[in-house]
Amino acid sequence: MTTVSMPIQHSRSWMAHSRAWLAGALSVTRREVRDTLRDWRIVAPIVILTLVFPVIMNFTASIAQDFVRRYGAQIIGERIIPFLLMIVGFFPISFSLVVALETFVGERERKSIEALLCTPLSNGQLYLGKMLAATIPSLSAAYLGISVYLVALRVFRGWIAPPELLVPIVLLTTCEAIVMVSGAVVVSSQTTSTRAANLLASFIIVPMALLVQAVSVVMFWGAYGVLWGFVAGLVVIDLLLIRMGVRLFDREELLGREFDKVDFKRRWSTLKRFFARVDPDGDAARVTLRRVYRRDVPAILGRAGGALWVVMIVTLVGAAGGWLMGQAEPVDLGFHACAGSAPLLTSGQILGNNLRAVLLSGMIGIFTLGALPVVVPLVNAGLIAYALASASTHGYDPLALLFAGILPHGIFELTGVWLASIAALRLGAVVTGGRPGATLGESWLLALADYLKVLIFVAIPFLIVASLIEIYVTPALLCAALGG
Repeated sequence: MTTVSMPIQHSRSWMAHSRAWLAGALSVTRREVRDTLRDWRIVAPIVILTLVFPVIMNFTASIAQDFVRRYGAQIIGERIIPFLLMIVGFFPISFSLVVALETFVGERERKSIEALLCTPLSNGQLYLGKMLAATIPSLSAAYLGISVYLVALRVFRGWIAPPELLVPIVLLTTCEAIVMVSGAVVVSSQTTSTRAANLLASFIIVPMALLVQAVSVVMFWGAYGVLWGFVAGLVVIDLLLIRMGVRLFDREELLGREFDKVDFKRRWSTLKRFFARVDPDGDAARVTLRRVYRRDVPAILGRAGGALWVVMIVTLVGAAGGWLMGQAEPVDLGFHACAGSAPLLTSGQILGNNLRAVLLSGMIGIFTLGALPVVVPLVNAGLIAYALASASTHGYDPLALLFAGILPHGIFELTGVWLASIAALRLGAVVTGGRPGATLGESWLLALADYLKVLIFVAIPFLIVASLIEIYVTPALLCAALGG
């Protein structure tokens, strides 16, 4: 009885602790929502625009459908209604950005945050409570706007949204609101003025605007199943942003910060120190190729942690997807015409394409929290597997193609791209889980130093060698293996 009751008591204790923790966070949420609803200057525009905007969109849909029908573009008119359904849901959640930016920095400027931060609540409870308070009003307005728009379409046009469209649109709207709020709360907790927070909000607005444009293309094509891919991607970003916010939020730092100052000289010295060391806490030594390959690269992979496993899993997923697609929809890659054929690209063009992909994924990966760098190994693995699967369906030996047509240059190219992707992923995602005992700036500079070492001493030299082998060695080996 004793051994059985102990796990049950532990489970009950954990559940009681979780309920108490959540109750503390919700107390902050209730306080914030109550204060928001008391301010008519915030509530009135949200309610009025939420109720009026769907009516305007319904009128716009009618005008647009009548216009395109005159020119025989009926399909465009049919796709306008679902497109406007997405816009009606997105419009109210844009208010959440304004509310979220005020969560910490606004109260700090009004001198009303000290009492809240002095409560016995933890940093995680404060962050979650503030985030929910900024999300609930705008998301409720979005649901209200979608409902009004659907009722108007049902009454005046007899149109009912199919479940395969309505469900992903509602989920997409929810995920977009959480992305904007969680990102804005992070910005609000890390700035010292509302003006600075509003300027930094452009890093949230611009990506969301690009997302809306991408979803719009999908809506006009009628590929509603693709919306689930956007939902899945946004869920991952939501989790990353929430984890980043919980990790970065520190009430003592928020109260003690008077102004933002960046010491570029000190940052540059820190970057050079990390670049010159194998271990960030070790002694500086002369950077040589021998040291980089024998000591630095293994140490960098050891510090990569989850980034290493993510790139490995993504590579396997890309290879599996490419192989299945190649089996289902193979294409003739024309290996029978390899003899005497001139290469389609020069070594310089191949090198330029590879370097462009690696550098862009690294730079943009910083703003996507490491999401973009995984695309490069995913696409590479998918293309290679697709080529091998297509070749096998046309009577070629995939192993001969692998060892003669891919591995001679692929050993260098794929290794360089793979290591650069791991370093770039860690560089972008370091804000969600930095080095223990180090500040965010130090963790990021260490990740930047590791990325630069991989890029300069591994990725670029390997890609140069791979481009030369791909032009001057691989074609001869491939034709010999295939009997060309």
